[in-house]
Amino acid sequence: MKINLPLLALATGAFGIGITEFAPMGLLPDMAEGLGVSIPAAGLLVSAYALGVMLGAPLMTLATARMNRRTLLIGLMAIFTLGNFLSAVAGDYATLMVARVITSLNHGAFFGVGSVVAASLVPPEKRASAVAAMFMGLTLANVIGVPLAPWIGETFGWRTAFGAIAVWGLITMAALRFALPDITRAEGGNMLAELGVLKRREVLIALALTAIGSSAMFTVFTYIAPILRDAAGAGTLFVTTMLVIYGLGLTAGNWLGGVFADKSIDRTLIVSLVGLAATLIVFAGAMFQPLAAAVTIFAWGVATFAIVPPLQMRVMEAASDAPNLASAVNIGAFNLGNAVGAAVGGGVIGLGLGYPAVSFAGAAMALGGLAIVLATRTRPAASLAQA
Repeated sequence: MKINLPLLALATGAFGIGITEFAPMGLLPDMAEGLGVSIPAAGLLVSAYALGVMLGAPLMTLATARMNRRTLLIGLMAIFTLGNFLSAVAGDYATLMVARVITSLNHGAFFGVGSVVAASLVPPEKRASAVAAMFMGLTLANVIGVPLAPWIGETFGWRTAFGAIAVWGLITMAALRFALPDITRAEGGNMLAELGVLKRREVLIALALTAIGSSAMFTVFTYIAPILRDAAGAGTLFVTTMLVIYGLGLTAGNWLGGVFADKSIDRTLIVSLVGLAATLIVFAGAMFQPLAAAVTIFAWGVATFAIVPPLQMRVMEAASDAPNLASAVNIGAFNLGNAVGAAVGGGVIGLGLGYPAVSFAGAAMALGGLAIVLATRTRPAASLAQA
């Protein structure tokens, strides 16, 4: 796809949101020390953000259903900027917790509404690629921003990292103002219509598929650092390198998922979920060899994010007459998958089954998603119009 300035502006916002969601995981030790709390307590800041995303996605989308889309997206990034600025100046744990929740409120609505806007900016046959272009910012955040944030935290302090993210928010607001067209009214801007689509079987299936598909990723990814350290005997530098390689795989997978979803959403999901399950099965053995682990981690990243554009398009098509709320709730489903996957992986570890079993559990989640796609792909397209 040629350079598209509106899509680039949306990707800029996705990049910032990706950093602010994942960077605290690498900053937890510094944050815990600076605030005088334990690392588990600091970890609750990550959980609070995820909870805020799930709650904020539907609430923010419904409350702003009839707003000008450009104004709304700029306003959401203003919330993002305010939340990160408050995080940078937070003097205690409670204030930082509130700041993280404020920051999270923009997340689901920005990606949900942004996906609908992105799809509206291109011809119908390029909609999945447009959604992928926006999500490219999120994958690049894992390549650049997430590894960079701990370095900034260690060198200049964790508050500086949040301050830098707040500045990025200001840049994004300017980019959205000057690059996005003036979209005066959103398709499906009626609140009752937006709520109504959530009762459709096809929408509920699409949301469940998103939660299960993303849980396949987080079952293993949540514990990637201890897996590599204990199984492969890796040090901090190797772990950081693997995270960058994984981010590169996510970026490649996101692009491929968009390209192929423009041709067929279900076929792209089938191939990607098969690939995700296969790479996680291979990783169960490859995690013990650094080189094999690196190759598998890249392939795992490709398969992981190749499912994201088709998943987002699936729910948008299932709710085509009122897509904004369903699209935003789908982002919440990604975060639900995050929580479910982390719980499944933690449960496997807690049972003493070993790290390879964690990878097998992730593969099982991917196969569960594949079963849903295979069971629902032959439903007539006409059913999508039923309320």
